[in-house]
Amino acid sequence: MRPMLASPIPRGHALPTDPGWVFEVKWDGVRVLADTTTGRLRLLSRTGRDVTDAYPELTGLGEVQGAVLDGEVVAMAGGVPSFGALAERMHVRDRARALSLAERAPVTYVVFDILELYGVDLTRLPLRDRRGALERLTLPPRCVLSPVYDAGDALWSATRDQGLEGVVAKRLSAAYHPGQRSGDWLKATHRRTRTALVAGWRPEASGSGRLGALLLAAPSTDGLRYLGRAGSGLTGAMTAELMRRLAPLETPIGLLAEEVPAADDRDTVWCRPLVAVDVSYLARTESGRLRHPVLRGVRDDGEPDAWEVA
Repeated sequence: MRPMLASPIPRGHALPTDPGWVFEVKWDGVRVLADTTTGRLRLLSRTGRDVTDAYPELTGLGEVQGAVLDGEVVAMAGGVPSFGALAERMHVRDRARALSLAERAPVTYVVFDILELYGVDLTRLPLRDRRGALERLTLPPRCVLSPVYDAGDALWSATRDQGLEGVVAKRLSAAYHPGQRSGDWLKATHRRTRTALVAGWRPEASGSGRLGALLLAAPSTDGLRYLGRAGSGLTGAMTAELMRRLAPLETPIGLLAEEVPAADDRDTVWCRPLVAVDVSYLARTESGRLRHPVLRGVRDDGEPDAWEVA
């Protein structure tokens, strides 16, 4: 089963105001389904990949038997959820390393929905009934229930003031639509984010040969479109992970469907666009370039965001 996805609220449009909606914080983490229907815990990414070994501190979820829970794995930095703080945890496969990281910087599972319980499919029930079933569960340590609020505007202001990512609005009467992006869930963020493909990379200007910036792209019906160059946010750990993935993908020419500005093309090492990264940005220019992009981490838990009109 794949998780239900929220549709972005277009810029300039407000959150819903009628009483048929509730609102939650948009948690800056990684979407994970917790499945105990087989008698053992499996943590599954948005694409269905088993990530149980990456988060040993969440083994207590196995106590919630016969359930499929939907939530977000979050890591804290500076008192708020941080995707950057979580990036080191997402790709760990070694059990010993995962245990060490869990002791140093444990994650929390924030639960906001339940899809199955004791063999009963709950996805056809309205959210208000699923939420009631979820609230009756006893949750283990490192697992919390995502609070819901009635006032979207107040939550929007609070999340902005507290440095949180944004707000998700959910229709109380809506069923759960696995694997679909639905208008029954709407998301609004204070700073835009997207998953972009890496079309190439440029070395640092110092001549060190180290990675200095990525050339980002988005798939479209006309091929890969250029989103721009991003270097802010690169860390040592992220750079090492990117180079490990990008080195085998090098190509002699770029595979974009449009011409790249000469300043970005210079010294670029082109690659097959098979690596995705999470990037935040303020807005997009009329030509579709990202304004003030900041890299947040490598992603392999979902599809890249398609090109849309800026």
